[in-house]
Amino acid sequence: MSQELHFITGKGGVGKSTVALAMAYKKSQAGKKVLLVELGDQSFYKEFLDLDSIDFKPSTLKKNLDISLWSGGECLKEYARHLLKIEGLYKLFFENPISRSLINVAPGLAEISITGKITSGPRHHGPQMQYDCLIIDAYATGHFLSMIKAPAAMAQAIHFGPMGEQNRGIDKILKDESLCHYHIVTLPEELPVKEAEELYAELQSFLGIKPDFYINKILETSLTGPQLKKLAKDNSSIGEFAEYVEAVIERQDDAKARLEKLKTQTTLIPFLTEADPWKMIESLSQEIRS
Repeated sequence: MSQELHFITGKGGVGKSTVALAMAYKKSQAGKKVLLVELGDQSFYKEFLDLDSIDFKPSTLKKNLDISLWSGGECLKEYARHLLKIEGLYKLFFENPISRSLINVAPGLAEISITGKITSGPRHHGPQMQYDCLIIDAYATGHFLSMIKAPAAMAQAIHFGPMGEQNRGIDKILKDESLCHYHIVTLPEELPVKEAEELYAELQSFLGIKPDFYINKILETSLTGPQLKKLAKDNSSIGEFAEYVEAVIERQDDAKARLEKLKTQTTLIPFLTEADPWKMIESLSQEIRS
């Protein structure tokens, strides 16, 4: 079975990390061996799940569910150790001040190191990861686009040799819709929806793959539109609250209509007030598509 690669992105603050965890949890509950990958230098999940630490080396969250924190530097170090085999050679090339300075300023190198590790399973290259599924809690919109485009840009700049070949291989996997799945998380509000629409267009144009949408924090009510309008006329706090709910419902309907025009799958994630993080994730996972 081929390794599934799921990328979860969106505007900062829309809840992509909770959606990523809910997706990872659902797939693990279905019996798949899952690695939830958090990109960056600091961890959201460490505080959210009250964990002692999250490191580059995977640690177990639940049965069939591991978690890891990846930065470009750590991914590059791991690949260099794998390639050079001898620790002394690795230190000679990568742990002297001049090499470190060049690595830090090299354009796109961190992004290429990360995408190289993400796609290492399907490419059969580099240290292998024994997982059925990788859920990538990726960077927010702009940085995510830079990461996804970095291998293609490097392949255009370097036509020959191992570097060009590896980047063409990474780019090919990222554009393979049988392996890679892209999920955009948004809120039912004007700015996040606009950014989601623009990200959708960029990804579809560059990858040739249609991302899908998760609209997070949908307010659910059993009241109909006419009932809300009637309550809103009440000259009390009930009326003010009904007016607020009516406005929220209108924004939600507008967001759904705009994203549905793009002819891709859209999933609604309800607004939850559960304080226990794992209970919340269990509830959210029921809304995630398999």
